[in-house]
Amino acid sequence: MTDLGALFADLARGRFPAPDGTTTVWPLGGEREAGVLALTARSFVFADADEEWVRERLARSGSDPLAASLHPSFLAALLARTGRRMDTVDLLTVAPALPGPPPLELRERAPQGHPRVARALRRRTEVRVWETAEGDVVLLGRGPGGRWETAIEKESAVRGRGRALALAARHLVPDAAVWAQQAPGNARSVRAFQAAGYRAVGAEALLWRPAEGAA
Repeated sequence: MTDLGALFADLARGRFPAPDGTTTVWPLGGEREAGVLALTARSFVFADADEEWVRERLARSGSDPLAASLHPSFLAALLARTGRRMDTVDLLTVAPALPGPPPLELRERAPQGHPRVARALRRRTEVRVWETAEGDVVLLGRGPGGRWETAIEKESAVRGRGRALALAARHLVPDAAVWAQQAPGNARSVRAFQAAGYRAVGAEALLWRPAEGAA
């Protein structure tokens, strides 16, 4: 059985599994998204694919074993095997919750309308959305293992607003920590989350099922 919730709780507290070069393979266990999580010399594959197949494909990747779980050939095979899709390999970050209201004027609204929100509703549960008067968006929702994740969308030209939105999520999250993913190539987003106190945990590829009838 998977215990993603316990894994993410430990990681949020800075408790990492031993960097022994191994890969743990877990059945999906009811998660909406499958995925691959790579930490320092330690990987986790949680997917609707049997362990024997996963290990055989990892061995066939031709990559350094420490990098095999995120090697393009393995991810392509996993996508084909599961009928899922993915966007990119993200930098996975986490920050502890902060007390009190966010240092930014936000109003909560119904989770609908914005493209970022529509995407969250397909991938997360318990989605909540806040926005500024200028149309900037902060959202929270539950992802793999029940972890609370945030995503932000900066619409205004206000300097430093990305950092402020990421920081606001730390005040809004109803849990001990909030998670966020950033595309490594999006340096502006990476810097904004780092400035807001999020620390890097590892790299993650999330695999999602296309909507019914989607091409």
